[in-house]
Amino acid sequence: MVTGARVGVDIGGTFTDLVLCDDRGRTWFEKIASTPAHPEGAVLDGIVALLEQGGVGPADLVEVLHGTTVGSNTLLQQSGAVTGLITTKGFRDVLEIGRVRTPDMFDLQWDKPRPLVPRRLRGEVGERIAADGSVVLPLDEDELCRVADKLVAAGVVSIAICFINSFRNPDHERRAEAVLRHRFPDVAITASVSVLAEMREYERTSTVVVNAYVLPILQSYLRRLSEGLLAMGVTAPLLVSDSNGGLAAARTAQDKPVFFISSGRSAGVVGAARLGRAAGLEDIVVFDMGGTTASASLVRGGQISRANEYEFRAGISAPARFIKAGGYMMRVPTVDVAEVGSGGGSIAWIDDGGLLHVGPLSAGADPGPVCYGRGGERPTVSDANLVLGYLPDRLADGSLSLDVEAAAASIERELAVPLGLSLEEAAFGVREVANVNMARTIRAVSIERGIDPRDFSLCAFGGSGPVHACDLARGLGMKRVMLPMMPGVFTALGMLTGDVERHFLTAMPGLLDDLTLPDLEPAVSNLRALAAAALGEENFDPEQMRFAFSLELRFEGQDSEIPIALPAVLREADMEGLRQAFLTAYEALYQYVSEDQVEVVNLRLLARGVRPGKLDFATLGRSDSDRRSRPNGERMVYFGRRDGWLPTMIQDRQTFDGAASGPLILESTDSTIVVPPWARVRGDRLGNLLIELEGEVLP
Repeated sequence: MVTGARVGVDIGGTFTDLVLCDDRGRTWFEKIASTPAHPEGAVLDGIVALLEQGGVGPADLVEVLHGTTVGSNTLLQQSGAVTGLITTKGFRDVLEIGRVRTPDMFDLQWDKPRPLVPRRLRGEVGERIAADGSVVLPLDEDELCRVADKLVAAGVVSIAICFINSFRNPDHERRAEAVLRHRFPDVAITASVSVLAEMREYERTSTVVVNAYVLPILQSYLRRLSEGLLAMGVTAPLLVSDSNGGLAAARTAQDKPVFFISSGRSAGVVGAARLGRAAGLEDIVVFDMGGTTASASLVRGGQISRANEYEFRAGISAPARFIKAGGYMMRVPTVDVAEVGSGGGSIAWIDDGGLLHVGPLSAGADPGPVCYGRGGERPTVSDANLVLGYLPDRLADGSLSLDVEAAAASIERELAVPLGLSLEEAAFGVREVANVNMARTIRAVSIERGIDPRDFSLCAFGGSGPVHACDLARGLGMKRVMLPMMPGVFTALGMLTGDVERHFLTAMPGLLDDLTLPDLEPAVSNLRALAAAALGEENFDPEQMRFAFSLELRFEGQDSEIPIALPAVLREADMEGLRQAFLTAYEALYQYVSEDQVEVVNLRLLARGVRPGKLDFATLGRSDSDRRSRPNGERMVYFGRRDGWLPTMIQDRQTFDGAASGPLILESTDSTIVVPPWARVRGDRLGNLLIELEGEVLP
């Protein structure tokens, strides 16, 4: 009998991955084509299939954990709600002015991203709060209503409110929110202090606008998903993965979707960090390659790299201290992940100058790569990998047949002939360009931060990650690759290891030397009480609650702050050590320190509810989804210009045990693992595969 069953779901651009785990560590997984027009369709169909596999009844589920790309796809496709912005008179253009900088000062062809709210839908009202929180000009409610009436008449269905200095005194924003909710019950209303109660008017404006822009879309999606789960008899709570790698109730995601834009991919990083600690590898580069995108993050000393802001932009997206203004700013806690539009479904194309590119446009789930036989005509990375022999002729446990002849014809027609190359040279060129694109994400979180990736192991997962992992690692001079059990659905598995998180913040501007323990203690107590109440509403007992406070500090006059952790119990002596802790952290980042005064910016609280029964990698069993034995065999695989086509052993991943040297390909339902001729693979006690690389670094 199955008890305590939980389902983790990760929606990707090409496939939706699902993992079912019971309280004995038994697992089942399902990989199903995504349904972009109605994402919940693939989720519900996948859960039905999983429950049947595991012999689990809908009522036996105790949790459904979910990561979704609905938010990020809404920004990427510019398909959000028609949104209006109401702000203080004189500050209408803050959203468009931004930070008055460009991501690259030498790029004269750079175009600023189009504001999510056009100028005609940005309204001003009379009100003013001073920097100290005092009221300079009362809120003009009549003008507020007139401005809102015009916005709604223009078709606005979601309104963001952001008044200057509301972080010091939220009364005007709260009142405006109440007035508009009463006047327009069918319009989504978001006040900035409900999302981001801190200084910096542009960051606060941009964050609340993103929240308002995505809110109706994500609300509608989660409502449909919840109703679908109830219809099939699933009454378990629905938890959504946030951008920081934690989990939150679906109602929180519906109110504050800006915290869930990077939902899903961060869960994979959290899972990889916990798996690395269990395997004795605490310094890892986390690499996730799916059908549409590839991402990378850094785990150092077992600690996940995190940031407090993120810009969603075209090309490569990454939190950065120096490269800013390239996208839509969200001042929210997030796992520090760099992402690029290179995945298995990324389309290869030639520009007007005859240069080969891969992505960012993806064939997605519909029609998908040419080899899927669903109407795709343009060659993709997966088509190239199939032609080169890396992929089998059937995927997803035999349910998807791959057409190698159609893939070859597409590459020949679209790439090889125009470039004057042979078929394998063109296909391998696609693979190399994709690898270069993906290596940029790893460099963005390592070399560009002053960290040498050669000191780290590469933990690779995603449906396509194990196909490219060894080439990426070798190109960066890395010597070890770790591939987790079930790499193709590992992000969904990683969600099962997470805890519920809630974030709280209060602005505390002033000099550190002026901050006293009696000043700090009431703010700490207030945030703790808010967090305890929020976690209590989600049925966590006090002993399951964990609170981590930090003060965000910077040198006087600077723009960026550094979080400094506070002890669980504050003492007067701790106050004296805050400056030194800040100086140590600052020097580690920037390699110098100043004698300037240190400013306090915010007090931040990360509150965790430790989930009972969450997945433990040490007790995880092999998947029961992958028991069908695949016959071993051999096929020719192209390993580059030097090695050419080599006869390569093909073996079932489930039956592989011990160690072997490449060339070798291990196949399973969820992914294909490529071990090149210059590598050696072995299994560990947790079911991971460890690949040791040899030979010189590729150029």
